[in-house]
Amino acid sequence: MDVTDLTDDLQELNLDRPTKPLKSSEELDRLTVDEKLTDIERAVYLLSSGQEVQRISVITALPNLLKENNAECMRRVVPKVREVLYVAQQDMQLAASTAFLQILQDKLVPLQNYAQTFLQTILTSVDSKDPEVAAAWLETLLDVIDLLPTEIIKKDILGIAINKGQLQQPVPVRLSCCKILGKIATKFESFLIKKDILPVVQQLCQDVEHEVRACMCYQLDSVARGLGLEATKSAIITELVELTSDEESNVRIAGLDTVVEILPMLDNDTLVTTIVPLVCKLCQRVIQAEDNTLPVVARQLGPLCHGMQGVLTDEQKHWFLDYYKKLCRYGIPEKVKGPEKGMLCQSFDDSDSLPVETRRSAAYNLPAMVHFVGHKNFKTDLLPTLTHLCRDHYQVVRKTTACGFHEISKLLGPQATILFVDFITLLRDESIEVLQGVVSNLPSALDTVSKSGAGMSDAKLSTVLEVVNAYLSAEAVVFASNCWRLQEDMMRNMSCLGKVCPQDMIYNRVIPILLSKMKNGRALPVRHAACRSVLVLIRCLHKLEQREHLTRLLIQDFCHGRSCRSRGLFIVICQYCIELYSKAYFKEHLFDYILSLTSDPVPNIRMRTCTLLPSLKRLIKLPYDNALKGSLEQCVRKVLVNEKDRDVVMAMKQAVEELDQIHVQMESMVSRRKNFEDDVDDQVKEEEEKQLLELEERERKDDELRASKGEKKLSNAKKDSTKLPAPKKPSLSGSKRELLGTNSKSDIPRRESSSKTSASTSGFASTAAAGSHLNKMKASPTSHRTGNIPEATSLIGAQHRKGSAGNLPSHTAARRGSLGSASSTSSEPSTAGRMVAKSKTSTVTTTTTSNAAPKVLRKISRP
Repeated sequence: MDVTDLTDDLQELNLDRPTKPLKSSEELDRLTVDEKLTDIERAVYLLSSGQEVQRISVITALPNLLKENNAECMRRVVPKVREVLYVAQQDMQLAASTAFLQILQDKLVPLQNYAQTFLQTILTSVDSKDPEVAAAWLETLLDVIDLLPTEIIKKDILGIAINKGQLQQPVPVRLSCCKILGKIATKFESFLIKKDILPVVQQLCQDVEHEVRACMCYQLDSVARGLGLEATKSAIITELVELTSDEESNVRIAGLDTVVEILPMLDNDTLVTTIVPLVCKLCQRVIQAEDNTLPVVARQLGPLCHGMQGVLTDEQKHWFLDYYKKLCRYGIPEKVKGPEKGMLCQSFDDSDSLPVETRRSAAYNLPAMVHFVGHKNFKTDLLPTLTHLCRDHYQVVRKTTACGFHEISKLLGPQATILFVDFITLLRDESIEVLQGVVSNLPSALDTVSKSGAGMSDAKLSTVLEVVNAYLSAEAVVFASNCWRLQEDMMRNMSCLGKVCPQDMIYNRVIPILLSKMKNGRALPVRHAACRSVLVLIRCLHKLEQREHLTRLLIQDFCHGRSCRSRGLFIVICQYCIELYSKAYFKEHLFDYILSLTSDPVPNIRMRTCTLLPSLKRLIKLPYDNALKGSLEQCVRKVLVNEKDRDVVMAMKQAVEELDQIHVQMESMVSRRKNFEDDVDDQVKEEEEKQLLELEERERKDDELRASKGEKKLSNAKKDSTKLPAPKKPSLSGSKRELLGTNSKSDIPRRESSSKTSASTSGFASTAAAGSHLNKMKASPTSHRTGNIPEATSLIGAQHRKGSAGNLPSHTAARRGSLGSASSTSSEPSTAGRMVAKSKTSTVTTTTTSNAAPKVLRKISRP
């Protein structure tokens, strides 16, 4: 294309020219108002000779004028406004309807004055020929009725409302009458409603126009509340039965909705004799006729069953349950009703058809039906229906089912794990709309499981892990779309996985995904949500080594990152860390690194860091943090002296003003009591971090104890496999018994036990194979760690154990800080130390016994 042609085309577009012509001098003169006029005079002048936009501005400012000069405004401006509204256009009418309601809400005018001026204008404007204007004024009137006393309503509104309900009035007027009667019915006593309002209500319920009948039907619940139970049973229920059987579908829909609203006001006799048969008859007629009331029945079936639950028999409950199951499968051919075939078709063009809308309404109503059935019978009665809805052909049905999962899980409580198979099915769906519903409900489902008890069984844990794996697999589908809000929800909800996932899974699978999205996420809210979830999950890790490694990784990849984007994200990490972690942890690990960003080469990073400095000063507590306070002050001085970017200088000056207003905490008894309430949250966080260290220490000791027990069993097994049988004990003759009889009876058991030990020892010592076995045990690395060593080996291996006891490693450790630095030293002796002490005791006892044994044998061998 030639340059000349392109220039001509741009000139034809007139891009640099105004789209509207400028105002002429005459028009500017008409829009100009004398500045010397007061507000009241200016309002009167503009209402009289101003343009339309100027009049609208005056009407909009009418409440402010009444606040400033009430009497003068009521005398001069309000009559002019009422005069202008008779011929005003739509915009002015809408502005006036809003202003008149605000005047009454703010109580700027006494009620009597309001009824004489503004209310009369409202009642007149309700009959406007413009439908939008009439609807706006009608809404204003309905809101005004709520704020007016009964006397004014009876005097100024009741007669006009009854007159509007006459048959000769136009249809729009009768429609407005229905709404007005429904609003004022709750303002009067029962006898007045029976006398003046009820005849008009019954007449409008029998109106020739179906719009009027439907509109009046929607107001019957308000009329019933004003009448009371007895009058409702005699008058309103009769009309309601006829309206639910009307030939027009919109009237039947209004009747069904009104039945749901009126249920709490009825007694059991009325429910049993009238409402239950009425609802059953209506449900049967609807499913046979297959008209457009079927989705409404599907949506209202749950509230109906819940309201009638107290009077329904078991047979009736089963009938309503079977009817609901039919609605959930309505429109699905018999050949494809299997759940396996339901997922073959993701969506069709007729997603707004009657069967699809019916199943969608039934899926929306599923939590109410779960409440009706109860958690005990859910698995047998409704779980197959839930499975069919989760695998429906149409994504609108599956999406509605997914959006109600959190309510169902709350109703089931600890039994919510039976839902996880269907939950996994929805997580594997390829529709983004379905995933939007299921991703947002993950925290509620997992919270229900985590609160169900102290621990989960292996089967339940396996099911939960399958849900987590499906959730992590759905990440690829979610991030392949452009829906960043769904991506943000997914990253934010990953923080709840720490309650149910094993530690290794969090460290090896979940956190790497979050770190990847922190680096590669496209939308900024997604990266921020990933940051917060990472910090929450790090607090869930029990191993200090893992927590410190991840902290170093965040510092290395983001604080020292080559990208400006990464260093900016480190500022967000610090903000979340101040919120989630204790002050001690932040000061130990991140304080110096965030200060280093004030020297960043990118001005935007330096400016954002300056805004975080006041939060850093609130963490300092003297005298322990003198070094940190000095670093902060040095950083501020350096920026004020060396900074050349004006935006950074301005941010630092604002930060300095805020820093001057912050008082540094002092560690003293007075300040402790003063700041106790402010530091409660921080103390709770620090206590949780110390508990993590104690938990890790206990787990380490349990592992060592289990390992030592395993080694002990292994060494005992080796000893038993190489141990030779001992010689038989010598039998005592009668003469020997007589020699022993001279001693006391209490000494016999002790000497017999000593003789047994001596015989056993001499038997082992006289065998060559036993000697080689003892040499092997002496050289074994585990012999000194076993407490229960046989007596034959104790004499030989005592010196070896004494020599090796000093070389045992100590297993107690001290750490600094809170999450990675709080000191936690165990006061109990280590496992190896206890074993050494036990082996020494065993050596002394065995030596004493073996030395005493020959004396007993010598006494026994004498004739």
